[in-house]
Amino acid sequence: MMDWTDRHCRFFHRQLTRRALLYTEMVVADAVIHGARERLLGFDDVEHPVALQLGGSDPAKLAEAARIGEAFGYDEINLNVGCPSDRVQSGTFGACLMKTPALVAECVAAMKASVKIPVTVKCRIGVDDQDPEPALDTLADGVLASGADALWVHARKAWLEGLSPKENRDIPPLDYPRVYRLKARKPNEFIGINGGIQSLGEASAHLSHVDGVMLGRAAYHTPGILAGVDAAFYGEAPAAFDYAALIDAMAGYAARHIERGGRLGHITRHMVGLFHGLPGARRFRQILSTDANKPGAGAEVLKTAFVAVDLTAAEAEAA
Repeated sequence: MMDWTDRHCRFFHRQLTRRALLYTEMVVADAVIHGARERLLGFDDVEHPVALQLGGSDPAKLAEAARIGEAFGYDEINLNVGCPSDRVQSGTFGACLMKTPALVAECVAAMKASVKIPVTVKCRIGVDDQDPEPALDTLADGVLASGADALWVHARKAWLEGLSPKENRDIPPLDYPRVYRLKARKPNEFIGINGGIQSLGEASAHLSHVDGVMLGRAAYHTPGILAGVDAAFYGEAPAAFDYAALIDAMAGYAARHIERGGRLGHITRHMVGLFHGLPGARRFRQILSTDANKPGAGAEVLKTAFVAVDLTAAEAEAA
């Protein structure tokens, strides 16, 4: 998610789940090729498994960007054909590419030929006046025939004409059955689902119909739900999550970031929703939103904020 899932966010999320695949925010192929690569692509080894999400519409440039991403150590390259932001519309990529499925297939083929790691695609069920039945099938047929290792489908249309990027995240109705029908038609291909999924229980229900579930805003705004992922979906024994160890890890990470010239707020902005629903969560959020952004704020702010949280409810639920 653009401007959200940066390297600090991913390091934080990896403390909550060891197994879930993490995705970068979308990076434009031209920026990967010509920009400051370490700033754009650098990540901590602890983030594995992690996928690099690319935006673009030129097969040759996407192939080169994919090669660069593979050399940086990413575990997967994902082509975004679903983002409706103003930036992608002006650049004719993202969700715009739903209108040119043959070009998307060409891009996938070029990327597959350039790397050994998996290449996947994330799309919508359609854009603007497209009928989602033929639109999604045509795109899926093309990219899977070109070798895509998985297709992740955000179960909404994107309205590039008439809705803002923010409105596109909520106003177009969700159509999960459309994604289920695609999976039924493609039983031997990996089809994942995304869009509006708020809990691990909902994710589990979707897995009766598709192969994978992608969490976006729910994982970002209420990241505590990620603490249950490994037990719920990867067969690990349920256990009370060690939030004190998490805060220690994040404080150490923050201290290293500050020593390199960074600011505490770069990291804590991703953590404000960690204790959503628990006593003391509001105070935790207040401290991270104010004290962590003051000049000279150090990692000790995280520990001060953590003291305000009453974990009794979370521990009782885990037990």
